[in-house]
Amino acid sequence: MIQTDIHTNMATEVAEIPDAAARFLLQSRDQVQAAAAALRAADPHLVITVARGSSDHAATYLKYAIELLAGVPVASVGPSIASIYQRPLRLAGAACLGISQSGQSPDIVAMMQAANAGGALTLAITNFTDSPMAAASAHCLPLGAGVERSVAATKTFVTSILAGLAVLAEWQDDAPLRAAVAGLPEAFAKGLALDWSPLAARLTRAQSLYCIGRGPAFAIASEAALKFKETCGLHAESYSAAEVLHGPAAIVQAQFPVFALGVADAALPQVVATAERLAAQGADVFLTGGPAAGATLLPSVAGLHPLVAPLVLTTTLYAFIEGLARRRGFDPDAPPHLRKVTETR
Repeated sequence: MIQTDIHTNMATEVAEIPDAAARFLLQSRDQVQAAAAALRAADPHLVITVARGSSDHAATYLKYAIELLAGVPVASVGPSIASIYQRPLRLAGAACLGISQSGQSPDIVAMMQAANAGGALTLAITNFTDSPMAAASAHCLPLGAGVERSVAATKTFVTSILAGLAVLAEWQDDAPLRAAVAGLPEAFAKGLALDWSPLAARLTRAQSLYCIGRGPAFAIASEAALKFKETCGLHAESYSAAEVLHGPAAIVQAQFPVFALGVADAALPQVVATAERLAAQGADVFLTGGPAAGATLLPSVAGLHPLVAPLVLTTTLYAFIEGLARRRGFDPDAPPHLRKVTETR
C-alpha cells in the first residue's frame, strides 16, 4: 500500500471494515433471522432491488448471489417509477430489497412505499434505523457501521453486502455460505494487508481505465470504476468480462490500463481469457484470481467461498484507491461537487 503521513477519514473507515462486519454479525443477528424467516414464508418468485450509486452496486452483487444460490430472478427497479412517474407495480409474491446508507433519498423511500402497496415483502438495508426508508419497510437490517465522514461510501458498502449475504445464507439454510459469512471479518483484515503497488505505479498518471469482472465480481468492478472517478479524478468504465468484447475492446490499444477482477469461481477461465485477449492487443492488464499471459497478477485472499471472495477484494481495493487518490493529488474525503447524502427525486 501507499504510505504517507497524511491521515484521511477514508483510510480510517476502510480500516474499520473488519470491526464493522463483526459488529453487524453480532448486533443484527435477530433482524437477520427475522428477515430470513419472512423470506422463507413468502417464498418469493421474484426479488426487486431499489438503490442508487454504490448501494446499487451492492444490489447488483446481491442479485448475482441470490440468483446463483436461491435460483430466484432479481431485477433492479428505477425509483423514479414511483417518485416521478407514480406508476404502481404489481408485486404480489415478490420481495423488495432497498439499500441506502442514509435511507433518506425521497425517490428510494417512495419506491419502498410503492412496493409495500404493490404487495411485496419489503426489506431495508441501511445504516440508520430511524430513517424514512427503514420506516417504510417491513424489515430493517441495521448496519451499525458507525459514522462515515468520507463522502465515498466504504464500510457501509461492504457491510450492506454482508447483510444481504447473511440473510441469504439463513433464508436458504446454506451451511457453507453461513460459515463463509461468519469468517468475513478475518478475511477482510487479510485483504487490508495486501499490496497492489504495481497497479498504483501504472495509474498515477493514467487518464482512463477499464474495470472488468463476471458475476458478483462485476458488481465490484462497477464499484471500482465509480470510486476511481469519485476520488481519483480518473475516468473509469466497468464492463462484464464478456460485454467488454462486444465493442468497448475496440479502443483498447497499447498501454491502455485494464483492471480485471477474477475470483476462484466458474467464471474465472472466461475472465482470464478476456484478460489475455486484451493484453494481446497491447493493454496493460492487472488481474486478481489467477495468472494470465501478458497480465500482472495482483494478490488476493485465497481459499474463500466464491460468493464472498469478490467482497473481500473490496477491502484491498478501497485501501488502494485511498492511497492512489492522494498520489494523484486529490483529497479522497472531499471529492469535488459531491456531498455525503444525495437526495434525488
